[in-house]
Amino acid sequence: MAFTGRSRELRILGTWLERVTSGAGGSTGQALVIKGRRRIGKTRLVQEFCARSGQPYVFFQATRSQPAPMARRALFDAVACGQGMRDHGAALEHAAAPQDWVRTLAAVAATLPADEPVILVLDEVPWLSEANPGFDAALKTAWDMHLSAKPVLLLLLGSDLAMMDRLTSYDQPFYGRAGQYTVGPLSPADVQDSTGLDAAAALDAYLVTGGFPEVVTGWRTGEPVAAYLNRQVEDPSSVLLTTGERSLAAEFPARLQAGRVLRAIGAGERTFSGIAASTGGADGRALAHGTLAPILAELTEAKRIVAADLPLSTRAAPKLKRYRIADTYLRFWLAHLENAVAQAERGRGEISAARIQQSWPSWRGRAVEPVIRESLARRVPDGLFPEATEVGGWWNRQNNPEVDLIGADTQPVARQVAFVGSVKWRDETPFGARDLAELVASAQQVPGAQGAALIAVGRRPPTDAAAEGLAAHWGPEAVIAAWR
Repeated sequence: MAFTGRSRELRILGTWLERVTSGAGGSTGQALVIKGRRRIGKTRLVQEFCARSGQPYVFFQATRSQPAPMARRALFDAVACGQGMRDHGAALEHAAAPQDWVRTLAAVAATLPADEPVILVLDEVPWLSEANPGFDAALKTAWDMHLSAKPVLLLLLGSDLAMMDRLTSYDQPFYGRAGQYTVGPLSPADVQDSTGLDAAAALDAYLVTGGFPEVVTGWRTGEPVAAYLNRQVEDPSSVLLTTGERSLAAEFPARLQAGRVLRAIGAGERTFSGIAASTGGADGRALAHGTLAPILAELTEAKRIVAADLPLSTRAAPKLKRYRIADTYLRFWLAHLENAVAQAERGRGEISAARIQQSWPSWRGRAVEPVIRESLARRVPDGLFPEATEVGGWWNRQNNPEVDLIGADTQPVARQVAFVGSVKWRDETPFGARDLAELVASAQQVPGAQGAALIAVGRRPPTDAAAEGLAAHWGPEAVIAAWR
């Protein structure tokens, strides 16, 4: 698979290697924890970084449920076969691995060169911890006594976000010894570069693929969105159709209720009570608070598949929390593709394509809003809105009105609202006078927004009459540019 984008991530990894090569990092060795959801491209990113670095490197990938003695032996084999490590790792090629991780990692450290930087990658660290609960403590001991004295960049990768967070938390052995970096999906700018589409179509492609590298690379250069979807939904083995199912199976192998909650949110339920009602039992009773609350906590805090948003204004509104699928690809998959495999297997992919085409305008209009909010958050503060550091939305209990964009100085409770905005992501109709009038009326209901600037974001420029009432407006090119 061709390597796509990731220029920012490669730069960040390069700065960590520079700390080792320059000796300016405070200790000879440096450690970095790299986390990200499964299939997001962490392993591929680090492999590419190692290959481009020009330094010797060892890449060890753990295997789930592998007994610890076999894992230790596999690590020795990885060192012996490491790039540029033949002379250094030969001693481990036929050596018997020790019976514990401290001595195993000490033996690895002994083989690493002392006069040139080397990259040591341990991939899927949570699986090592699962097989041996003492691994984290052993890693700390080996780092303090052996590895940190060598010019080594230790990269610790993992997809279980909660376990990776625990690895460096204050009450864990490795606390204070490593930096942390989260790898997200490819950005909208990366998706545009990969697909060769114009900015508006590239944002559509991002909504479909979520920036998942293996899904993005299946897009033919310049291929229209409709043509890509028609081609993918005809093939039951296409990555667009199958990645969602594999992702959910890996994240929730036996969690039926968590799956139902995800599907309820994916179908459009946003409030706690609405989710509870739609995931209740056959007798019509809503799912109990004590059951739903921990599931939502897991989905938002541990798995980070779901986001919980609060209205942004100068007035606190903690009871108006709204939930949405944070994973852009999974949002599209849950809404359109969960049953598409069965249709493709019957040779009726056109049914799925027709359903997507029918619901696409309304679905896209809401799905693009969090992408635009994140894009604007990357632009501010700027010369136009120097006081705005946060971007969110606002709604009342009745969701009438719902304001797409709020720019403020702090969140979730702002001291000052800098701007109020509307997203009109329509193919043909620009932001017009009626849209401006609605925005003006809505802004009057947002606490602290009276007198705030008005902005609009749309696929087409606003009409001249509407533009006169706006402090700023952004189109697809500006949205994409914020990611560059």
